Amino acid sequence: MADSKERVGIIGAGRMGFSMLTHLIKHGYAVTVCDLSDKQREAARAAGASVVATAAEVGKACTIVILGVGYDDEVEDVVFGKNGLIETMASGSIIAVSSTAKPDNMKALTARVATKGIEVIDAPICRGRFAADGGTLLALVGGKTEIVERARPVFATFASDIVHLGEVGNGQVGKAINNLMLWFNACGVMEAGRLAEKTTVDMVKLRDALLTSSAASDSLKEWDRVSFTWAMKDMQIVSDMTDKAGLSLPLTGAIKEVVKEARRAKASNPPNWTGNKPLKYS
Repeated sequence: MADSKERVGIIGAGRMGFSMLTHLIKHGYAVTVCDLSDKQREAARAAGASVVATAAEVGKACTIVILGVGYDDEVEDVVFGKNGLIETMASGSIIAVSSTAKPDNMKALTARVATKGIEVIDAPICRGRFAADGGTLLALVGGKTEIVERARPVFATFASDIVHLGEVGNGQVGKAINNLMLWFNACGVMEAGRLAEKTTVDMVKLRDALLTSSAASDSLKEWDRVSFTWAMKDMQIVSDMTDKAGLSLPLTGAIKEVVKEARRAKASNPPNWTGNKPLKYS
């Protein structure tokens, strides 16, 4: 049974946010949603959520608000912009940033809303849209221990694994490292496939064999589902972290460039590792 004291808001009810809200409603939470899309608002309403026009209305109605918008500037806008959360959220409420964002921006946001007594956790999610549907996401969380524990039952409705990585910002550090390693693997699978398809090898049999060997990876296993849609954004975050740390990471720099072509290739003519008709992504 849901904690009746927690009223949950979701800002950004897209592919991931919509799955999250359906799990929350299934577990008995009252959910209030704000989204720019008429289609997503209607879907949220049909699923049982209350739908409002502004972030401020979400903040007024809720004690925990999950942000599922796409970019750092959108996080900034829904919190501090006109009709933003900061206008209405009560002291003691929690903003949970499940968007993928820069760690330093999470720390700055936390300091700014603290003047209103509002708490922040950064809780980006991993494993993708199919895990969202199944309620088996991984949440990598940064924030005060007591705030993370308070939010844990909410996240447990759609995340089978919740890992507290320390202070605010560390959830985003974890997500950046996860995504860096994802794109290393995915680009490798792309280029290996390009080489393999120039030979007479049966690629389906080769893939099956590789999945039992040291070449195995989630990117190879789930190749038909791999999308490079967010790869450039992810690598920009990694690049920003690298520059601030004063590190020279040549392979990371190369992947930042390679994902640009990989995104185009995966959407149009990817190596056919599985023998299936390739899924098309924008």
